[in-house]
Amino acid sequence: MLKSPLFWKITTLAGCICLLLIPLMMVGNLIKERSDYRNEVADTLRQSSSGPQKLIGPLIAIPVTEMVTSLESTGDEPPKEVRRSKSYIRFWLPETLMVEGKQQVENRQVGIYEGQVWQGDISINAEFDPKRAELEASDTRQLGEPFVVFALSDARGIGQIRAMKVNGESLSVEPGSGLMSGLQGIHVPLTAQGITQKNIKLNASFSLNGTGAFSVVPLGRNSEMAMMGDWPHPGFTGDFLPAKREVTPAGYQASWQSTWFANNLDSKIRDVLSLSGDNEWRLPAFSVNIATPADQYQLTDRAVKYAILLIALIFSAFFVFESLTGRQMHPMKYLLVGLSLVMFYLVLLALSEHVGFTWAWIIASGLGTTINGVYLQGVLKSWRASLPFSGALLMLYGVMWSLLNAEDSALLLGTGVLFTALSTVMILTRRFDWYSLSRTTKKTVESQISVDEELRIWK
Repeated sequence: MLKSPLFWKITTLAGCICLLLIPLMMVGNLIKERSDYRNEVADTLRQSSSGPQKLIGPLIAIPVTEMVTSLESTGDEPPKEVRRSKSYIRFWLPETLMVEGKQQVENRQVGIYEGQVWQGDISINAEFDPKRAELEASDTRQLGEPFVVFALSDARGIGQIRAMKVNGESLSVEPGSGLMSGLQGIHVPLTAQGITQKNIKLNASFSLNGTGAFSVVPLGRNSEMAMMGDWPHPGFTGDFLPAKREVTPAGYQASWQSTWFANNLDSKIRDVLSLSGDNEWRLPAFSVNIATPADQYQLTDRAVKYAILLIALIFSAFFVFESLTGRQMHPMKYLLVGLSLVMFYLVLLALSEHVGFTWAWIIASGLGTTINGVYLQGVLKSWRASLPFSGALLMLYGVMWSLLNAEDSALLLGTGVLFTALSTVMILTRRFDWYSLSRTTKKTVESQISVDEELRIWK
């Protein structure tokens, strides 16, 4: 077998494919590097404006100080009553919560890279039932000044506060959440007198800026959120999928709904004496993310994963062509064609940063097909033999494009391509005598051809 020309031919072609893995890995590393530069743009926008926003509120925080009596003893002395004060914050959650918002997304250019920031107009309506407060002042319990809390991930995104009304009365808004945990946001002081004896209706309207996701914790016994925006690629992540959604090229509309039966937030909040940095962002939330669709780096990286398939199909076509026609190609010619196929991905990456992925693919595939067609015409000495290979290469570029744009049926399409390629090879070679490639013929001494020359299949 080791003296078989067919064995060495297949081994050499496999070696060429392995060598081509080196530039493919270099292209893959370059894609990752350029993608990291793009991600730095998102970080820059987040640092210079505001990051993803998660809203916890409105909820009413009531400072409580209680006198607690306990029996304590020291040594042999009998137990004595000891009175100590205990301070905590009781959170009063709304009975109903309705959040409405409208987002406008703006693209920001940083060099050749692009990121998105959004500006939202948020309207909140909430109603508090005094039965849920379960808290009254007594001889052993004192209530402090209550306040409404709106906690946010990044207070830099808070814009104009257009309205803040409680039972129709406009109240002043103070910076900070008002809690000792250091949460960012705003709070609205309320009067303590009779606060837990009547229904409270709260209406708030303000603008909010951010990048990435916008989330709202459904604090109400019955909570709803309705959002609309002009971004055609929203991502509905988070703990709850929208009950209704509509996405069009002009934007999106979506609505969410949840209750305490589903999220158990009343127990989660009441069991926490004060929201802290360790637990507040773990609360379940409605969420919409201003997501960037699959960009040129993701698409190019996915395309590179099909590179070995493309190279193997082209090399297989050359091998069958050689076997059927007797025209021989040197391994260096295989290697040069393979390098041109790798260069396609580098051209695709470079152009996609300036003209977009679709036009970059069209231009790169056109250039790759042209250079290979001209080269094969010189190698095969015939346009008639070169043009079918060029057409097949162009068709493979089209198939790869379909694979990238058909994620749901990519496996089916890829399997179809491989089945078609294998079927074509089997049909073309069904009467071919493969032993003829490895069968040696006796040469006369007059030919003066060495044994090594006899075994060569590439000249």
